[in-house]
Amino acid sequence: MSNATTARFSRRGLLAAGGALGLGAVLTACGDDKKDGGADTKGSGDTKSGPWSFKDDRGTTVKLDEAPKNIVAFTGVAAALYDYGIEVKGVFGPTTTKDGKADVQAGDMDVSKVTVLGNVWDQFNVEKYAALAPDVLISTMFDDAGTLWYVPEASKDKIAKLAPSVGISVFDRQLTAPLQRMWELAESLGANMTDAKVTEAKKRFEAASERLRKAAKAKPEIKVLVGSASPELFYVSGTNLSIDLEYFKALGVNFVEPTEAAKKATGGWFESLSWENVDKHKADVIMMDDRSSAIQPADISEATWKQLPAVKAGQVIARSTEPILSYDKCVAPVEALAEAIEKAKKVS
Repeated sequence: MSNATTARFSRRGLLAAGGALGLGAVLTACGDDKKDGGADTKGSGDTKSGPWSFKDDRGTTVKLDEAPKNIVAFTGVAAALYDYGIEVKGVFGPTTTKDGKADVQAGDMDVSKVTVLGNVWDQFNVEKYAALAPDVLISTMFDDAGTLWYVPEASKDKIAKLAPSVGISVFDRQLTAPLQRMWELAESLGANMTDAKVTEAKKRFEAASERLRKAAKAKPEIKVLVGSASPELFYVSGTNLSIDLEYFKALGVNFVEPTEAAKKATGGWFESLSWENVDKHKADVIMMDDRSSAIQPADISEATWKQLPAVKAGQVIARSTEPILSYDKCVAPVEALAEAIEKAKKVS
């Protein structure tokens, strides 16, 4: 990635700070060879059964003498593995809020029991990482060039020398694909995937998905806009690259799309609007980025926002912009959208 691109990426705090809406515009400039991996789960389900290997979504196979015990992962990945009974030693990415509580991306993890290597974009303590004697580093990828999310560009080479890495793609595919990949990864690490809690969560996700399909079919006239708020701009997300939106669209949800010119300018991810023009697109339901670094709906003071028909009608819900990739954590977002469409009045 060029210095100019890096500077442009860093300047957009929204990418990591408010919406993964725009990150594709920058990251796709780094490469575009998509590779689909598969799981090689030798020793699957038993951490003491010998050699371990896993083929990630870059097509890279990591091989170790035994299943990794000292795991370091992006916070959202760690949260997903936690739901499957796999705990990590260290995390990087949004983990704690300013008041010390668990960030929304930390899920059910006890954040006091993990070493936080970096809590914000471009922050990763390499010395602390080395001290953990990591066996493997795991993160998601928002491009098809193999860029590991929240691993800083400036220190990625140093980090790579300390342990092999696994990348799970969350780029340009439906939610069910990375959910399955995380399932396979957890299983390879020794998780009990026949546990009742795990299997019931998958059934609840499937039921929620069917509910959303029925809601969208029953009320096709309801338009859903996906947004993220920053002090200066309002971002309208496109649906073609994000795993949750691609999945919801496949279930029949009628989404508002940014203009083609806007999407082209941002690699297909989003359209940026001034607050004066926040009413450009008509919508009946608005989904808003729930990450702690994005401005939340209750804290938006702009008069133009408050005058939006969907806002006045109370038809605004949270969006898990970076879903925690366990079936348990993906139930609520699907159910919330289904309920919002079921109850929505046509206001646009």
